[in-house]
Amino acid sequence: MIRGRLAVGTGIVAAGAVALAVGFWPDGSGGGGGGSGDGGRTPGTATASEPAPRSPSPTKSYALSEAPATVPAVREHTPARGPGWRPGEGGRVVVGDRALADEARLLAGELRLRYAGEAKPRAGDVRLELSGGEGRGGGAESYTLTVKDRTVRIAAPAAAGVFYGTRTLKQEVAGGRTAPEGVVRDRPAKPRRGFMVDIARKHFSAGWIEDRIRELGDLKYNELGLHFSDDQAFRIASDSHPEVVSADHLSKAQVRRIVDLAAERHITVVPEIDSPGHLGAVIAAHPDLQLRDSRGVATRGAVDIAKPKAAEIVDDLLREYDELFPGARWHLGADEYQALTRSDPEASYPQLAAAARDRLGPDARVQDLATAWLNDRAKAVGPGREVRAWNDGFFRGGVTKADDRIEVAYWTGKEIGAREPVEYLREGRDVLNYNDEYLYYVLGQPNDFRYPTGQRIYEQWTPLVLRGTRPVPASYDGRILGGTFAVWCDLAGAQTQEQVARGVRMPLRATAQKLWDERGPTRPWDAFVRLAGEVERPAR
Repeated sequence: MIRGRLAVGTGIVAAGAVALAVGFWPDGSGGGGGGSGDGGRTPGTATASEPAPRSPSPTKSYALSEAPATVPAVREHTPARGPGWRPGEGGRVVVGDRALADEARLLAGELRLRYAGEAKPRAGDVRLELSGGEGRGGGAESYTLTVKDRTVRIAAPAAAGVFYGTRTLKQEVAGGRTAPEGVVRDRPAKPRRGFMVDIARKHFSAGWIEDRIRELGDLKYNELGLHFSDDQAFRIASDSHPEVVSADHLSKAQVRRIVDLAAERHITVVPEIDSPGHLGAVIAAHPDLQLRDSRGVATRGAVDIAKPKAAEIVDDLLREYDELFPGARWHLGADEYQALTRSDPEASYPQLAAAARDRLGPDARVQDLATAWLNDRAKAVGPGREVRAWNDGFFRGGVTKADDRIEVAYWTGKEIGAREPVEYLREGRDVLNYNDEYLYYVLGQPNDFRYPTGQRIYEQWTPLVLRGTRPVPASYDGRILGGTFAVWCDLAGAQTQEQVARGVRMPLRATAQKLWDERGPTRPWDAFVRLAGEVERPAR
């Protein structure tokens, strides 16, 4: 049965392009469409100019399929003629490698299919397999998704790519839609795609965090940052220093479940113990470590880095959590050390100035001592980890340089002495985008912060926009590893955790789109919002 005009020619359809795809399943229901429904008609319905034939034709004819509508959008789709695929009774998920059993079982449960192990695929099935080189140079996170002969094949060089292929398929068939015939070849623009939550200032339940992990996995994020230590609280149980832990906190068992769930979704949990500032919770248990100026006035949140005991406690905690957070990455903080906000740190904190000279030479300053602190914490984390620090923890000049392996988490240009992003990029440092102009969701909106809108991120921000609203030159794109959308809880009571989840929903989706595909979005914002709702519906 023919519906509509047949498209002519073949080729590759990029995300957002449209080519009508209509076909019929054996029971007469529509198939082959993958669109979002924006302006289209329901597959299988006739119009006045297209009367239905009197009887089914003996052979089926199909228009070329259209690119699937997903969040984030797929980067490349080769259309084909055919009925497409949707989950049905008797359908199975099979694997070509038992290492993909977790991905297969997850997908089978979501689509109400049966997991059948390493069986041979048949009509109605989904096959997951490892197949090196299928991703066109996209690396471990690339994948190919093929819909042909009422069978789906998802192949990738590594399990992460296979998982992302299953996320695309899940969205394609959401709400009773049909996965379109043809081949998707997909890969991310950026290797780091993160969401960070300040669980120090505000306690979030383990269940809330787990729900965000499931949400992040479906959006193809691969990092979850947990900022769990600050002036207000320390939120994870500790055996080495239980005295610093706040009453409301996550147990180690809860953290292990969070880490395991994230690993199933190919998400790395990135912990952060911010130091040497933002250590008020540690200082509350160890007041002798608080930094005091030349007049004896305490400096909020800052430990005295001239005292060895301060380093010992932080290193004890870093080493203790090495087993708890087995992922490859750590965030070391290093921002807003208040000693360095003074006009003359050496005069205001003579003990720090003396310690800097004793350790690092006669020309060393307080900023050099702070840099040495950062380097020492990177050593405590260990050589096998990727480490990052906030951009205002890196200083111009001085006699001590931050270790080359420390990545720059660029969040603001508003801090005193903040350097332009290009300074780090020219030095050859890798940079992560946390731009507070677009990617900061600050509870209570203090200090001129405004809750970010997904539309503004979607229409204006790219990973090149590291500071303010101006992008850095595109020649530095390879040094920008990706970006992170961050929730900060400065005024913790301003929103409940449920309100936070609702508030970040569309900003998270917009950020996911811009980190997955560096090209400008082809779908207008209103259509993107509608699509985001459609792809979250149950498959059937």
